[in-house]
Amino acid sequence: MKKYIVALSEEERNTLIELTSKGKQRSQKILDALILLGCDEGDFQTKRSTNEEMARVLNISMRKIDRVKKRFIEQGFDVALNRRKRNRIYTKKTDGEFEAHLIALSCSEPPEGFARWSLRLLADKVVELNYVDSISHETVRRILKKTKSNRGNAMNG
Repeated sequence: MKKYIVALSEEERNTLIELTSKGKQRSQKILDALILLGCDEGDFQTKRSTNEEMARVLNISMRKIDRVKKRFIEQGFDVALNRRKRNRIYTKKTDGEFEAHLIALSCSEPPEGFARWSLRLLADKVVELNYVDSISHETVRRILKKTKSNRGNAMNG
């Protein structure tokens, strides 16, 4: 039993044929269009390919074919070709004030027993000073990389 049966309208088929005949699109979009054309069981299809034939000719997995068919059936023609935009929103842990504190701390004298601040030392110190609840050394690196401060002059004497 086939789970997802693709039936394209004449307009959709013409759009897909035009899209695949021109090489101006992303390769994944063209591949998805070829899959939909091959799986079409609508009235306007003259010759249908099996999933096995398509997987062999296009050098893709059967699972990819099933995913494209599922996306077409459940979410529509546009989503099957263009994928959907991710709508996950990440909240920023830091703001400008925190970044200023971090930069000031990194320019200050390192703790006793250390020649310079390390990213992990900075991360631990800003948590200790209650500037932020928790922060990784990688976030500290990204923040410091954004700044245009030049700390090289102090070391040269």
